[in-house]
Amino acid sequence: MANALNDRADRNALASGAVAAAAVILLLAGLLDLLRGIMAIAEDEVFTRTPNYTFQFSTTAWGWIHLALGVLALLAGLALFRLALWARIVGVVMASLLIVANFLSVPYYPLWSLTVMAACVFVIWGLCAVRR
Repeated sequence: MANALNDRADRNALASGAVAAAAVILLLAGLLDLLRGIMAIAEDEVFTRTPNYTFQFSTTAWGWIHLALGVLALLAGLALFRLALWARIVGVVMASLLIVANFLSVPYYPLWSLTVMAACVFVIWGLCAVRR
């Protein structure tokens, strides 16, 4: 009986640790996207121009998209510290949306996009790999 309780406590500690790590990384990814959105709205010259891109929007439009996703990802990251199932679901959805948005804007700022995408993949893994 004591071993079962210890195993359950170890699994709960592992689950809360993985969710906490995913929450911190989602907060970081949200912050990066928020900053990227601000840069694009300000029409900073760090973004490249790509002709004939299928998903081409103005950098201001991409800026508002990334700004909104960044704010939502920050809120989802904060909610993950409650260890609630709904927060994990929202975290996976937000990380997935960040991956899609950053994939579509790779031609504008490739290194930043790939960095945020990699962080979001880890967030999805961290939130899905642990059991309740």
